[in-house]
Amino acid sequence: MASVGVLTLELKIDHAHSLKDKRHVVKSLKEKLRSRFNVAVAEIDCQELWNRSVIAAVTVSPDRARAEQVLQAAESEAARLAGPYLVSTAIEWLE
Repeated sequence: MASVGVLTLELKIDHAHSLKDKRHVVKSLKEKLRSRFNVAVAEIDCQELWNRSVIAAVTVSPDRARAEQVLQAAESEAARLAGPYLVSTAIEWLE
């Protein structure tokens, strides 16, 4: 049975004073996670707020251990890229 893992990243972008400022940070993070880890990435909440964002990265694998490895690596990379903007992370499993 396939394992579906969801990594949720909550960001607080204090310097953003417009949606354009926010989009610069969010778009960059999404593109880097997508290209480096081959995960599906989308902003799933707080789209109307200028200084907050919730992003989800999803992977599907026949092996849960491999899916977990991918999501943990993506979480580490997001922490490195987003730095102080990253408020919280969570990994959930849909099986």
